[in-house]
Amino acid sequence: MKPKFYIFFLLSAVILLFSAESFINKDTKKSEKHIEIVLRDIGHRLLLHAKDSTSRVLPIKKINENTFQIEFQSQFSFVPDTLVSLVHQRLKTTNLPTEYILNVLSCKMKQMVFGYEVSAKTDNILPCLGRKQAIDCYIVQIEFLEPNQISFYQYFLFLLPLVFIGFFMRKRLFSTKNKIEILDNQNFIQIGELRFYSEKSILKYKNETIELSDRETKLLKIFAENQNQIIERERLLKEVWEDDGVIVVGRSLDVFVSKLRKKLQNDISVKIVNIHGKGYKLMLSNEC
Repeated sequence: MKPKFYIFFLLSAVILLFSAESFINKDTKKSEKHIEIVLRDIGHRLLLHAKDSTSRVLPIKKINENTFQIEFQSQFSFVPDTLVSLVHQRLKTTNLPTEYILNVLSCKMKQMVFGYEVSAKTDNILPCLGRKQAIDCYIVQIEFLEPNQISFYQYFLFLLPLVFIGFFMRKRLFSTKNKIEILDNQNFIQIGELRFYSEKSILKYKNETIELSDRETKLLKIFAENQNQIIERERLLKEVWEDDGVIVVGRSLDVFVSKLRKKLQNDISVKIVNIHGKGYKLMLSNEC
């Protein structure tokens, strides 16, 4: 890739960044208006439950990025169970976050008289249910725990890696191309239509290069050197793990064999077959 490409890539990223900022600002305003409408509706329904159909719900206040406050014109009483059910139902049906902390404050004392938390992380904390609160002046605060919108800086963090990916892509592509050319000049083991370069931990199928981990390489080397022969589980465990001082637990061998099968699947004539009670066999035919 040429330097002009990098300039184009960087300019595109900058344009996308500022476009994202504009979109976020518009979306944030729409989202806040939606929240205000839903919260006013919650306040209205709360007053109706208190048999008050004339008092007003005062304008919703935004305390911080995720916290909003409902205030009322008149005093009223409420039952916590009703408040919990009402709030959660309205948030759920209006596509607002359903993980939140709600506090009911006394207008005079500014102290919490009731509160609860709905969160998957804390298994919902709902104390003091069933106790009807006396008629008083109350303020309802709701803090949403789930992020409501992605900030400008979060978008920046999302876009920044793209710049580095583009910068190093050229090096990566040329590195891969050189690696393939070098591989063609090295010794390999033929497995059907696959070429296995054990020293480089590479499996090559036509123009596709498949990278192998150290364990996968050791395992495949044993199979490749003993094609169409049964390899006992004990030998595989010893040569791949135990010779390095690793104690194998559970089904580690089966997991690595499964990974190898996926990496060999380009050639349908190559199979690793499980020989019950003995071990595995690398087959180079369609026979089981």
